[in-house]
Amino acid sequence: MIIICKPEVTEQSPEVTQILRAVSAFDGVSARVHTERGQTRSVLEIHLIGNTAAVPTDAFDDLPGVQNVVRVSDRYRLIGRHRGQIQSTGFEYNGLTFDQASFHVFAGLCAVDTREHTELMMRALAECGVTTTRMGAYKPRTSPYDFQGHGRECLPYVFELAGRYGIRVIAMEVTHEQQIHEVRRALEQSGNATGVMLQIGTRNAQNFELLKVVGQQTEFPVLYKRGMGITLEESFNACEYIASEGNRRIVFCLRGVKTNLGDPHRNFVDVAHVPVVKRLTRLPVCFDPSHSIGRKELAPDGLTDIAHVSAMAVIAGANVLLVDFHPAPEKALCDGPQALLAAELERYLDDVMTVREAYEKRRKAAV
Repeated sequence: MIIICKPEVTEQSPEVTQILRAVSAFDGVSARVHTERGQTRSVLEIHLIGNTAAVPTDAFDDLPGVQNVVRVSDRYRLIGRHRGQIQSTGFEYNGLTFDQASFHVFAGLCAVDTREHTELMMRALAECGVTTTRMGAYKPRTSPYDFQGHGRECLPYVFELAGRYGIRVIAMEVTHEQQIHEVRRALEQSGNATGVMLQIGTRNAQNFELLKVVGQQTEFPVLYKRGMGITLEESFNACEYIASEGNRRIVFCLRGVKTNLGDPHRNFVDVAHVPVVKRLTRLPVCFDPSHSIGRKELAPDGLTDIAHVSAMAVIAGANVLLVDFHPAPEKALCDGPQALLAAELERYLDDVMTVREAYEKRRKAAV
């Protein structure tokens, strides 16, 4: 059960004390107070934990400060909308808003290989007015003999260049708690030149200890990638691990599921789940067309499969695109065949924004 307080109520308000006193009357039920902070407003929620089936909602309906009482309908209580009873507020990070109405393109290097390529990519982003990127420093790979990323060695110049070219947020995968500390130290040494969104890759989608760790820190938001072979609900519950530890600033990323039914693409594209995630959770939705498709191939109309799938995600309401670009894909040490050219970025963005405008027109017409 979730008690949603009126907008003017804060954690220090006497109304909260009164609500908590009412909760204490029910044996085996405890309360956890949380403030959901959005860009323009904050909402105080009181979550009842335990056997709440026998707790009547009218015990709280008429209390001062209570806006409404929601019975939890899903196991993922913190990130869920619970049949539309709870609205999404989103979050702000480093001057950018991430919610179910915003839109960003994280275009960049799947794996950082050289300083030169990093700078060329960030310069291209700056020329197109893009302030978000992906830069992989730590890269878990299927084979132990493949390039695993430069790790902390590349962080100083990645953050320095990000600051120089006005990049506000970098999506960066981490696979171990120590890497979070390395990111934090490198950012501090750069004078906090940019921001980092910690990415949980598909191979760690159910690494529950890592999920707890990224949830326990609230400095960095989290980009969670759906597991390549698990259900949507299992992925939601993985996000719940993050949220239950205290970090509610989560973006949910779809990236295709592993099955030969998707051949010749690398994965079966799960783009139809974009509106499903927005309906069932409060989370902004990201889509990764590069890892869904796996190769840069042209369709007869002159557009790549990656561009087509990007458009499908955007027209379905995706809030973020996470897409691989590289100045020289033939020299990339990781996933070069799927990377679009940095020189193609402007055309890609124009195409994406055309589709985004169409989505906004469809959305407004539906209201």
